[in-house]
Order: sequence, then C-alpha cells, then structure tokens
Amino acid sequence: MSATEFGDLSTYVDVLYEVEDGTAIITINRPERYNAFRGRTIDELVHAFRRAWADNTVRSVIWTGAGNKAFCAGGDVKQRVETGDYGPTKDGILDAEYLHQLIRNIPKPVIAAVNGAAIGGGHVFHVLCDVSIAAEHAIFGQVGPKVGSFDAGYGTTYLARVVGQKRAREIWMFCRQYSAAQALDWGLVNAVVPGEDLMKVAKEWAKELSAMSPTALKFVKFSFNAETEHQAGIGLMANAALDLYVSSDEAKEGALAFTEKRAPDFSRYL
Repeated sequence: MSATEFGDLSTYVDVLYEVEDGTAIITINRPERYNAFRGRTIDELVHAFRRAWADNTVRSVIWTGAGNKAFCAGGDVKQRVETGDYGPTKDGILDAEYLHQLIRNIPKPVIAAVNGAAIGGGHVFHVLCDVSIAAEHAIFGQVGPKVGSFDAGYGTTYLARVVGQKRAREIWMFCRQYSAAQALDWGLVNAVVPGEDLMKVAKEWAKELSAMSPTALKFVKFSFNAETEHQAGIGLMANAALDLYVSSDEAKEGALAFTEKRAPDFSRYL
C-alpha cells in the first residue's frame, strides 16, 4: 500500500468517511472483528482525521464503529497471533501513538459515539475524544494485562485525570467491564442514550457545535490539552516499551490464550 493510494477515499478498506452538515463522520468498519484495529486501520484513521482537519467546511468530528456490537475492541489480537504484529502499514510503523496525539491536536471538537464495546485500545480512543456519548448497551474496560499488552501513556495517565487515580487503577489492574450507566457515574462519558438514538443525538451535539465560534473552540480545546501535554512524552516512552514487551514470551502467552479462549498462565514470569 503506497502513500499515493491514500489520495482517494475509495481505497479505504477499514474505515468509512463522510461529511454531513459540516460534521465529518469517521467509522471503523470491521464489525466482523468487533472493530478491532490492525495496522491498516490506524493508517486510514490517521488519514481520515487529517482530512477532517484540512477541510474548512468541517466544524466537528463524530467517531463511531460499524454495527451495534462494538465501538472498537482495541488491537486485533488474532492478527497479532497470526503475524506477530498488527499487520502491514503504509510506512512500516504502527502509528497508534500518533493517532492519540492527532485526536487531541485536531483543532475541532471530536465526539465519540460509543455504539457498543469500547475495550482496550478502543477504550483509550474514546477517552481521548473531547466528549463521549454512549449507547445504553455500551460496555467499557481494559484488557491489556490479560492479553499481554498495556498502554502506559495516555491510556493510563490521561484516564487518571478523567476518573481519578483509584478508579483508573481499578480499570487497568482488574480488567473488569463497566456498563454505560457506570461510565456515566464515573465521568467516563457525557451522556447515555438508547442505542437507536445514538447517532441522532451525536449529530445534534455536532449541530450545536457548528453554531459556536470555531476559533474560540480551538483555543478552548488547546487550553484544556495544555495541562496534560507532558503526557505526550510519556506516551512515546511507553510505546517504545510496549514494542519491546509484545515480542516477549510473556506477552505472546497473553495473546495466544485469548485466541485459544483460555485463561493465560503468567506464573512462570513472576
């Protein structure tokens, strides 16, 4: 896949992109894998967000997943077991950390429309969005310590700013799943609505944003970001550590256990 292939939206395979009434709607389109991302998915998401950034007719972004089962179930662990990585990418780099920063840096509000499971890396995605609206059936949580992965960057540090240290540690250390109602109570999401109303409500919120001063919204977003900007450096360091960890036998045990639908045995790594 060459860089020039991304000049035409018809080349998107894992992502859908459309602009409606000044709102860019970005959809992860891998429902057969619970919208889990592979390398190509990240490349296409980066391209879609940059396209929305460059389009002066776009006032805000809605990010969602195809179907009604998952917003994003994180990294495609089956792909990782099959190939030892998340598959080929445009530049040979998995740009997940760059995507995290792009969500924060795009000078337009980003609304996560969480239409189902937001798990693992998918949970990190919605947390980094400016606001999150969840369907009533949505579930939230982390699985990294179960499947041989972690996010010691924004996925932990920024999450702690959102829900507090104790709750963030519970989310990561116990790998439990939380309902939309619990997420609302903890401040993980801004609103919970019936699943059939999710996109309608998200578009209503986007319409409200379109009436606001785009310059004022840009500076407000950047001001909020400034207080946690140092976490970008932590994220880069954490990503480098993750690259080393995923090639270890310990991490491979977690991924293999997931695909074999059994409990992982980490006892030999104590």
